[in-house]
Amino acid sequence: MITVRFKPADEQQFENSSTERSAYVLTSILNWRIGVRPNTFHPPTDLYETDDKIVVRVEIAGVNDNDFVIIFDQNTLTISGVRNESPERKAYHQMEIHFGEFSTAIEIPIPIDKNKIEAVYENGFLWVFLPKATPRQIHINKKD
Repeated sequence: MITVRFKPADEQQFENSSTERSAYVLTSILNWRIGVRPNTFHPPTDLYETDDKIVVRVEIAGVNDNDFVIIFDQNTLTISGVRNESPERKAYHQMEIHFGEFSTAIEIPIPIDKNKIEAVYENGFLWVFLPKATPRQIHINKKD
């Protein structure tokens, strides 16, 4: 089962380190994507839009459902986790499959209905479905 965690807006955003705060300031000013964790890898990720939702597809085989952390905060979807390698001893002759921590962050360009976000992990792909928010009409109350 996939857990989608939403980070409250009033929560301290960068409580872990000043490095994360500095990277955030640089990325905000220069519009750069800077990773503060150099040993993480970024799995291939697709983002596309349908009539009623935004779909994010991440190719990340070999991960248990419980090893994903999915956070949607301030129009950014962050997917992270760990893909563990088997503990058996081996000598590689070629190594192209990444193991260890992974992370990807996707800026979502339109308003999303946060209460209806769903995630499915199947056949090595993580799918996150972000339903588009529908405009809400605001009624004016008359004073008596």
